[in-house]
Amino acid sequence: MNKLLIIDGLNLTRRIHAAQPDEADMAALENRLLGACRKLIAFHAPSHCALVWDGDQESWRKRLYPDYKKGRKPMPEALAAGLPAIKQALLAQGLVSVNADSEADDVIATLATKLVGRGGEAIIVSTDKGLAQLTHPNIRQWDHFAQQFLDMAALEQKLGVQRSQLLDFIALAGDSGNKIPGIAGIGPKSAAELLKTYRSLANLYQSLNTLGAKQAKKLEEGRDMARLSYKLAKLQTDMPLNLSLAQLRLG
Repeated sequence: MNKLLIIDGLNLTRRIHAAQPDEADMAALENRLLGACRKLIAFHAPSHCALVWDGDQESWRKRLYPDYKKGRKPMPEALAAGLPAIKQALLAQGLVSVNADSEADDVIATLATKLVGRGGEAIIVSTDKGLAQLTHPNIRQWDHFAQQFLDMAALEQKLGVQRSQLLDFIALAGDSGNKIPGIAGIGPKSAAELLKTYRSLANLYQSLNTLGAKQAKKLEEGRDMARLSYKLAKLQTDMPLNLSLAQLRLG
């Protein structure tokens, strides 16, 4: 069975870079990143590997909602300048980079979904909790810094919802990290309680007459924002990739 290790390039690199004493030392960063990749490959023993990087084009999410990810810190200048050489060094070691037009997450989701659809297994190396919406049993998420697979049971307990309800939860409560708005006046606790009772966003909106007037009014007035937030949070799994699995084979 094909096993594809998909590394969220900037998620891994920026965290390693942030821990460096000298942020301008690209040689040290290159060595640490190569060491991390070797460790990941030795542990997971994949047949294929790809590092997926964010691109410079404006995301479709940003066009849809201009405040999306507003206020995010820009990439440090030294890192931005050093990335092309780092990607070349990775390629020289047989590690292929896949450059997204804008956000890496959609490309990661597409790669993983396509592979498991053909009977393969995908391991995504990232701390991004939004990737937890990929619920196929052959897609797992590895936290390199904690050295463990993402604990989905712990995530569900923290949020108060099941993994399958993650998108509905974000539609209601929003996602402050990505500046996804959700519904005004509906926080994480309220969203979790509503989904515990009504199970899904669709059921909830079919049952507004069973809620208190104040809460029903918030939900009715926020219906369009909930729909927008759901769309912003949902990963795309059909992005054009223009590459073959053979290009990602290791060794």
